[in-house]
Amino acid sequence: MQNDPRSHGLWEKTAPPAPTTAVLEEAQSADVVIIGAGYTGLSCALHLAEAGSRVIVLEAKEIGFGGAGRNVGLINAGMWVMPDDLPGELGPVYGERLLELLGNGPSVVMELIERHQIACELERQGTLHCAVGDAGLKEIEARAEQWQRRGAPVEILDATETEGKIGTTAYRGALMDRRAGTLQPLAYVRGLAAAAIGAGATICTMSPVTGYDRTATGWRVTTPSGTVEADWIVVATDAYSHGPFAEVRQEQVHLPYFNLATAPLGDNLRKSILHERQGCWDTKEILSSFRMDHAGRLVFGSVGALRGTGHAVHTAWARRALRSIFPQLGEVAFESEWYGQIGMTTNALPRFHRFADNIIGFSGYNGRGIAPGTVFGKTIARHILGQIAEDELPLPLTDPKEPPFRSLKEAWYEAGSQIAHLAGARI
Repeated sequence: MQNDPRSHGLWEKTAPPAPTTAVLEEAQSADVVIIGAGYTGLSCALHLAEAGSRVIVLEAKEIGFGGAGRNVGLINAGMWVMPDDLPGELGPVYGERLLELLGNGPSVVMELIERHQIACELERQGTLHCAVGDAGLKEIEARAEQWQRRGAPVEILDATETEGKIGTTAYRGALMDRRAGTLQPLAYVRGLAAAAIGAGATICTMSPVTGYDRTATGWRVTTPSGTVEADWIVVATDAYSHGPFAEVRQEQVHLPYFNLATAPLGDNLRKSILHERQGCWDTKEILSSFRMDHAGRLVFGSVGALRGTGHAVHTAWARRALRSIFPQLGEVAFESEWYGQIGMTTNALPRFHRFADNIIGFSGYNGRGIAPGTVFGKTIARHILGQIAEDELPLPLTDPKEPPFRSLKEAWYEAGSQIAHLAGARI
């Protein structure tokens, strides 16, 4: 995408084509203008258009250019924060409300995929949070107990059961979450775009927003070649925000994350590695994630950016790590590589902002964009349609606030991941 093979890698190679779009031209009008064509923006556009609203989506680059087209493809329930900690962070009302919404998030994603027949390699086999050592096992046991008290279909697998699912003796156990699954992320976001267009929404790509101002009846959003007047503005740009809503990006610390994909594995290897196709990630502080795509490619990722010296360091580490986890692989060659940025908030939870009257947005997904982005987009649509009030939303209203030492932290994450991976040979 954008002539950069390291931006979207395997997903760009294997996703169906994006629907036809055009640059915004001249003066347009709508009920709602949405900035950003990722999961949040396109879910919002789809649900609004299905309800009869006139919607225009403005995207600075291409559909799914940001995190929506680069991530691992895990449809997770909840956030990184332990379930019991959310009420302490958000209060009892918002905490339990957010847990319920995000716990049901994967089912919303899967229902949309089925209803709109989105070809995105959906797998419903769950995910596995893999325990590294005794500390990792204690962590997933606590997480499982907290979800089980809320009725979630999660369970702890012992080391033998985990080996049977994954094909490795590397882990002490794993938390199986049967709500979750995997998909081809760029294919999913392109499918959401096609569904939104089919419902009547307009999507304009290569149309960066350069400003906005009040009108007598609402708002006017400006791009280099056109304008949109609307009653509402939805800001759905998250970690890739820039221009007039750069404050959304500035309240997040960018954490680089890369993925590498092997060539399709042979039949014997496919039977011994993730034969049920769960998506996996581990409990290490500098975590690793891995999964299979439909063609049998093993996708493996971790923290780091594939640029400068990072490219050689991270790819060499990935080969060592994969040989350690899956000795049966032998020598590993990668046919695709890509990376992007995860936006991390100070408490690892998303945000709800009102930038002015009728200008709102959710952001800060902390590496959990697929299900939260989809359900938050639907939630925004319901709010605009008058189906839920602001005080019924899953997050309290907050103002964007830049964390201290943001730039230094970002530089350290990129450099620190190289230091860790230069030395690290085993999980």
